[in-house]
Amino acid sequence: MKTINIVNGPQNVSSIIQGCMRMPGLSKEDAAKVIRTGYDCGINFFDHATCYGENGAAESKFAEAFPLTGLKREDIYIQSKCGLCFDRNEFDWSKENILASVDDSLRRLNIEYLDTLLLHRPDVIYDPEEVAEAFDILEKAGKVRFFGVSNLVPMQIELLKKYVRQPLVINQVQLSLEQSQLIDQALYMNNKQTEFSVNRDGHALDYCRLNDITIQAWSPLQFGMFGGSFIDNPDFPELNKALAEIGERENASKAAVAIAWILRHPAKMQAIIGTMNPAHVEDICKASEVKLSHHDWYALYLASGKYLP
Repeated sequence: MKTINIVNGPQNVSSIIQGCMRMPGLSKEDAAKVIRTGYDCGINFFDHATCYGENGAAESKFAEAFPLTGLKREDIYIQSKCGLCFDRNEFDWSKENILASVDDSLRRLNIEYLDTLLLHRPDVIYDPEEVAEAFDILEKAGKVRFFGVSNLVPMQIELLKKYVRQPLVINQVQLSLEQSQLIDQALYMNNKQTEFSVNRDGHALDYCRLNDITIQAWSPLQFGMFGGSFIDNPDFPELNKALAEIGERENASKAAVAIAWILRHPAKMQAIIGTMNPAHVEDICKASEVKLSHHDWYALYLASGKYLP
């Protein structure tokens, strides 16, 4: 498994992250198998959020399962996110909510600290000074080691940085072969003939690279926001053909090749996988071994339905 060093953040973290959003539906034994399988394949980074499952059920199930894995807390990195409050149908970055959310996550996970805490989607009426106060309290108490954000555009991050002392080391955003606008919008700049020219993220990728913020790609096998996977989807015949051809050469699955396409980018991103099938975890982790040439990368990009202007 390839590892990266997050600037000003966790070191030697796996390039593939195990997302735990779907963990509430598993028994603790099956959840333990997912955790242990990922770890044995090189995954040492696990992603949570307070909104994953009713009343944080994903974090609770992880805590029930972890003792069955034979692993120690210091063997892994645990990340959680706060601010997305489904129960109230709002986003909330208030000091009170951030502090309460972290305490709830630590209790559910049965741990003393989070390696990283991300603010989960923007609260458009947040007070950055409150966020700064919350981060200082959490850092001083040893409850959170590193901080970041998710789904934020550059100017939102800049506003936070004006008040927050701690480096913001991660921005978690959507990216896949099909949802590739994070990477490719610049190809179509100033082109009024295509929707691909629309800048939807404020040049977030370039900004994060310039500011040493690691991109974590969520839904790396999906089309649309909730459209499902493009793997073996009949609506994406050319893409699946291209993935299969490279997969045959590299002795890897189509899913592994699609993840490798993200990891091939020089920005040194992490990709978050959400499968709860241990066999699929093993399969996808082979992405770290897939070697994609410059030509391979563009061939996959074009097969996804894009074109070069």
